[in-house]
Amino acid sequence: MSSTSKDAVTLRAKRSKKPSDGKMRRNVEIFVLSAPAILLFVCFVILPIVLGAYYGFYQWKGYGLPSKTGKFVGFQNYITALKDPAFQAAILHTFEVVIGSLVIQAPLAILFALLLNQKFKGRGLIRTLIFVPYVVSEVIVGTGWSLLLQKKGAINEILANFGINGPDWLADPKIAIWTLLLLISWKYVGFAVILMLAGMQSIPEELYEAAKVDGASFWQMQKSITLPLLAPTLRIWVFLSMIGSLQLFDLVYIVWGKYVSTTAGVSTMATYMVREGRGAGNYGYGSAVALIIFVISLIIALVYQKFVLNRDLDGAVTEQKEAEKRARKRAKEVQHREVAALASEVK
Repeated sequence: MSSTSKDAVTLRAKRSKKPSDGKMRRNVEIFVLSAPAILLFVCFVILPIVLGAYYGFYQWKGYGLPSKTGKFVGFQNYITALKDPAFQAAILHTFEVVIGSLVIQAPLAILFALLLNQKFKGRGLIRTLIFVPYVVSEVIVGTGWSLLLQKKGAINEILANFGINGPDWLADPKIAIWTLLLLISWKYVGFAVILMLAGMQSIPEELYEAAKVDGASFWQMQKSITLPLLAPTLRIWVFLSMIGSLQLFDLVYIVWGKYVSTTAGVSTMATYMVREGRGAGNYGYGSAVALIIFVISLIIALVYQKFVLNRDLDGAVTEQKEAEKRARKRAKEVQHREVAALASEVK
């Protein structure tokens, strides 16, 4: 009887060490939950990219199959786009927007977030006023600012009342790019402020209290505590801002139009694509430009991910691995205790 009981304990211990069906069930759950997302990604991201690359090999008007209604030109559309001075200028303007937006919005967002992170009367109203432009449609924003910034618009009329001859905010190539940067900053800085504010509010209050005990001033605390701990949030925002600037189209198209944007020096890669593709009725050329824009954006995203965002990802992965290791260790300890308890009961 005693031998049989010991055999039962040994058998149960061996069974407990066998891989359970939990891993297989987990893999099935992962597949079931991720399959719809993967299907959508393939249908709405991968497939359009492949079709766009295919269309780019044709001189095509946009109706019927390119192989039947279009003319195969090979890589000529891509070569023409890369050699076109107008497209080269659009690339330059786009990167000016990318850099200018970061330089203008980052300090403003941090300062506004520092302000809104303090407790004072009217904080909610200020937060709302800063964030409202971000949720307003680009059509409304572009139409409103285009009326205000006309040569004889409201802003120049106000300046004229003070004896100042207002510039041509929209058509002067020396000013138009700065006008665009100000419009972008006015509209999108609210999003950056909300992100920075969320990052600041996630910082433990105990760190500030300890710094106060050590006699640190307000700005010393921001320099030593807030900014270093805000760095992951700031890096995420920089990534989102860069991708958004590379895709910039709405404001430029609405405020400047598809032709004035070129002469004013504010055309972007997206406006060039629409003007030379859809506007000119050459959808094959437009598809080639779209693929070039995608490749440029992808390279920037991968480089930024590799050298900037990976430091946050590596830290999170390391922390997750440590947590999993601790969990496995606790599970083994519980398992050993259960086997020992069962053995003692049999004895």
